[in-house]
Formats: sequence, C-alpha cells, structure tokens
Amino acid sequence: MKSKVLLIYTGGTIGMMADAKSGQLKPFDFKHLTEQIPELNKFDIELSSVSFEKPIDSSDMQPSVWVELAKVIERNYNKVDGFVILHGSDTMSFTASVLSFMLENLNKPVILTGSQLPIGTIRTDGKENLITAIEIAGAKEKGKAIITEVCIYFEYKLYRGNRTHKFNAEHFNAFQSANYPVLAEAGVYIKYNYSALRKGDTKKLKTHLVLHPEIAILKLFPGITKKVVTAILNTKDVKGVILETFGSGNASTEGWFINEIKGAIEKGIIVLNVTQCNAGAVVQGKYATSSELKKIGVISGNDITTEAAITKLMFLFGNSNNTKAIEKGLRTDLRGEITV
Repeated sequence: MKSKVLLIYTGGTIGMMADAKSGQLKPFDFKHLTEQIPELNKFDIELSSVSFEKPIDSSDMQPSVWVELAKVIERNYNKVDGFVILHGSDTMSFTASVLSFMLENLNKPVILTGSQLPIGTIRTDGKENLITAIEIAGAKEKGKAIITEVCIYFEYKLYRGNRTHKFNAEHFNAFQSANYPVLAEAGVYIKYNYSALRKGDTKKLKTHLVLHPEIAILKLFPGITKKVVTAILNTKDVKGVILETFGSGNASTEGWFINEIKGAIEKGIIVLNVTQCNAGAVVQGKYATSSELKKIGVISGNDITTEAAITKLMFLFGNSNNTKAIEKGLRTDLRGEITV
C-alpha cells in the first residue's frame, strides 16, 4: 500500500511564489502543489495537504500556533503514515523542539522543512528539501516507519529536531546539530544512521496542549549590571529562567550576582544553566566559576540547546505546578534532547 503523507503549511519562504502582475511574493495554493513541483507525481506516496488560513512568518511564531499544529497532527494521526511541516527557518528549531515534547509516544515521522529561497525561484533549495522530506516521511522498512520522531530536514541532512540550532542566515546549510549525530544523509541514496534513531513507541499518542510561556532568558556578558539581572529575575509571573552562561556553565562569582540568582531560586523560580556555545555541555563544578551556581540550586542543562531548553520549560510548567517534578523533568531525557 502507498504511504500517506500530510503536508502542513504554516508559512515561510518555501511556500512563496512571485505574483505574475506585481512581482510580490505571496503563498501559493497547496491544492495545486504538484503543478509547482511535478516531480512529486513520481512518488509512490499519497499526498494530502492542509494550509493555515493565514500563513505566518516564522518570526511571528507563538505557542498558540504550536498548539494548533499539534491538534492538526492529532486529528490526522490515524489517517496518514507521516507528516511534513513547511515552516520558516528562523524559528524552526523552536517548533521542532516543542512538538517533540507535545507529542508523547510518537511512532510516526514529523519532518519540518523549509528553504532559504522561495520555491518559485530558479535556484531555490526548497524543491529538494520538500521532495526528500516527503520521501523520508513516507519511508518504511518491514511495514514500519523508519523515522519515529520530530526532525528537521535541510540541505541533504536529517536532524533530530530538538538538537538543532539555526546558525546561518545566508547559506543553504542553515542548521547544525553539534551535540548529536545526523540521523540521515541524502545523496544518491538516503543513508540512515540507525544507531542514532529513536525507537517508536507502542503506546497511544498522547498530545499535550498546554504550554506556559512565562519564561525568560538571562544571557551573560562581561559588564552586565545588577539592574539588568534584577529586572529579568523579577519580571512579573516569570516561573523559569534560562541562564546562558560562558563555556561549560561558567558565570561571574561576584557576590551581588550569586545573591540575585539565589534570591530568585528561593522565591520559587527555576534557573536552568545552558551554555552560550553551539557545541559542548554545561558541567557545573568543573571550574570554580560554576561551583557556586551548583551550590545555590541552579540546574545543569547538560548539552541541551537554548531552543529546546525554552520549549521544555514551557511544556513542563504547562503540565505541572510541582517544582520538584519540573526539576526532575529538566534533569531527565524526555525526547532525546539531552545526554544524561
């Protein structure tokens, strides 16, 4: 039987076409997708599509859109074999990360892809990205999906979504997964890195639709003032703070700084230590400049990305009011987002 793949268009560069009269870019009608990309007719895959009524630029991405995406997947989960989400690249890593947490017990592929150039331009990278993403979403071995997690496909590589970071605004290879190996590479053949793939869950899909967006980021830099730190830590209703530190989790040892962080934790704010580096991990206590953070109760984010850290906190706070349970969740590898 043919694999069935649902395309979900949220917006972004990949779905834009130049208007014949004005020359301005506008979303094209996905009901006529094969007219724009006739190569899709050669697939032994049954395609269907759904488009957001008002496609959005990914810079306008909001938790409410993530909830709508999860609902679309939930409604169609038993109807298709895989999903391809067309999405702007700027916040794609955030969306891939949060969907991995929202879709518990996933055993089908959810592949996000997009492009750096509109699909209607001659040199677009969108066609290859879309065609291969669809092929991966429909790929099976012995009747079972090869990919059973939320991924990003871009420029010949398939990544675990919650391990990615957009690092380049101009090149076609826009994404990196510095702390986790590539899941597949597309050349003449698609070569899967089987040892790196998550195993599909036999349990029923459980969709989590509540997110708590009251999260803040405190990015450290030389010369940061007490006023700035105090303002962020005392922002009304903030429950969790991502502390973006230097190197392997290092921060200032100034008394006022440690006291500000300690005071926030004592008020019930969860502080998660994430490195500013693209690669590597937080190891609290490795240097004296991080040992104080460990003593006062800052949680180590290990090798989690900032994108995954933010969305994981939103997810955990959306599903629990118990501080100990949330702290335990942050230390636990829920969807392959950290190495423990």
